[in-house]
Amino acid sequence: MAMVANLQYGWTIFVNPIDARFHWGNKAIQVAFTLFILSETWLVPFEAYLADRFGPRPLVIVGAFLIALCWIIYSRAATLGMLYLGGIIGGIGTGLVYGTCIGNAVKWFSSRRGLAAGLTAAGFGAGAALTVVPLTRSLSANGYQATLFKFALIQGAVVLVAALALKKPPKGVVVRRSNPRLLQTEVDCTPAQTLSTGVFWIMYVAFVLVAASGLMVTAQLAPIATAFNIAKVPVTLLGFTIPALTFALSLNNLMNGIGRPVFGWLSDHIGRESTLFLTFLAEGFAVLALARYGSNPVSFVIVAALSFLVWGDIYSIFPALTSDQFGKKYASTNYALLYTAKGCAALFVPLGSVIALKTGSWFSTLLVAAIADVAAAFIMIGLVRPMRLRGMRKQGATALSPAD
Repeated sequence: MAMVANLQYGWTIFVNPIDARFHWGNKAIQVAFTLFILSETWLVPFEAYLADRFGPRPLVIVGAFLIALCWIIYSRAATLGMLYLGGIIGGIGTGLVYGTCIGNAVKWFSSRRGLAAGLTAAGFGAGAALTVVPLTRSLSANGYQATLFKFALIQGAVVLVAALALKKPPKGVVVRRSNPRLLQTEVDCTPAQTLSTGVFWIMYVAFVLVAASGLMVTAQLAPIATAFNIAKVPVTLLGFTIPALTFALSLNNLMNGIGRPVFGWLSDHIGRESTLFLTFLAEGFAVLALARYGSNPVSFVIVAALSFLVWGDIYSIFPALTSDQFGKKYASTNYALLYTAKGCAALFVPLGSVIALKTGSWFSTLLVAAIADVAAAFIMIGLVRPMRLRGMRKQGATALSPAD
């Protein structure tokens, strides 16, 4: 998971160098990121089905070769078509690794799904934090093409070796007891049954809103820092002095990784919807603060880090929430269906550049992202929670704690 993180979270540092070489424009280059997210997410249901049938190991091995091939193609791409092809291949490879690992985690730990998914997803969130500084240094010293090629081989090799250790949980683990603090069904819904429920589609809308907000910031962070004229301004925090953009990218990924298991653990105790309401609301205010105070390099680093701290929990709590609502038997495939919302959200990433171009600043883009976060917060607490309560009462399958 850590080794595929750069394909999403490291992308932003390559946008300006690619544009400087070919002058394709930010909007055209970001289509590659959108295609990456689309192919990463929309194929996950099929990949999850294969993982359920053949186990995680062969799928992640294939993913290792594809993620390496993605960055090799990026490094050699002389046309937008080649760049887009690389994005599609990388998305397929990342989806094979990401969807398989998350689906496997929620099966292993039924009573601590939030924490288990959070710790697994933390690799994807925080993994890039380990390599942002080496990436940026290599970028400055060797150029983006050599950097992409070298890291393609490293990342692909590590995923290949790690894949050999993966396995399905034994049946005795799958039937562990549920968490009595939470709304957890004993009924296993098939993917078709899951798609026929209203609560699934309400969850889907909330996922799209928050994922779009976060992906917009993720993909555009370097252009935003450049527009604020702070990208290379040295910032001193926590005893380190690093250029603002590099500092922000490293700290963002670290906080993203920390937030996933922390809020996943919290959701195991206070409920999924309550945790998502609080974090979505905090995310909205953090993005708004980035728009308002981001022109100050220190504020830029701090506020961006806070934004990523509370954003990444969608990738730990939603897998747990899906299993809670639709059962364990088809957990991988059912979450994979929900995860396609990230692909829908990616369609809005180029819109961020369009809004910024038309308004002459990134403020409007970030304002729209903040509004999406706040709307999703109230969807979770005002719609999803009541719908799930009614459904569980009809089933009569869950014992609620006093807190519920």
